[in-house]
Amino acid sequence: MTDQPGSAQSGSVQSSSVQSSSGQPGFRALIGAALLAAGRPLSARELAGVLDVPLNTAEREIRAFGAALDAAGLGFHLEAVAGGYRLVVPPEGAARLAPILAPPPLPALSGAALEVLAVIAYRQPVTRAEIEAMRGGSAGTVVTLQERELVKVVGRSDAVGQPLLYGTTERFLLEFGLGSLEDLPPLSGADFSHLLRG
Repeated sequence: MTDQPGSAQSGSVQSSSVQSSSGQPGFRALIGAALLAAGRPLSARELAGVLDVPLNTAEREIRAFGAALDAAGLGFHLEAVAGGYRLVVPPEGAARLAPILAPPPLPALSGAALEVLAVIAYRQPVTRAEIEAMRGGSAGTVVTLQERELVKVVGRSDAVGQPLLYGTTERFLLEFGLGSLEDLPPLSGADFSHLLRG
């Protein structure tokens, strides 16, 4: 049978739809299913493996998937974070879902904890003494930040006594919606008090 004009274009559209003409899940369906099943951010390379397509094709399909979600207004969207992608509920919807979330969300970090976290994020790897010198106060909240898995010990300094060096974790990137540390807002001077507040 002779191909009709535009048949190649039609096949391309089907590849991105919810279901292909063969009855198999389309790219958008596979991307959504992979993100829900993984329970963690997936990189474009991982999604390319799921789709069985080249990386540049996967990146194009991921962008199309994100645009389709936004257009559909389903109450969640695609977020690029920590070097990958995940499905998230926007802040305006999260508050309404608090009664059904388990475990309940952790209390907000104190101002002091946020300042310590900002010092670590911008100056890592950094020792506790250096944090206190930069803040002009105690760095006791480092323990809280470790318990929240936002910072971790990344080594020891060559200084006398070899004090511990602290750095941020992947969870830090996830919690603040950052793709990498390069996405931190510009820092001018040594005032950390206004950073990472929300």
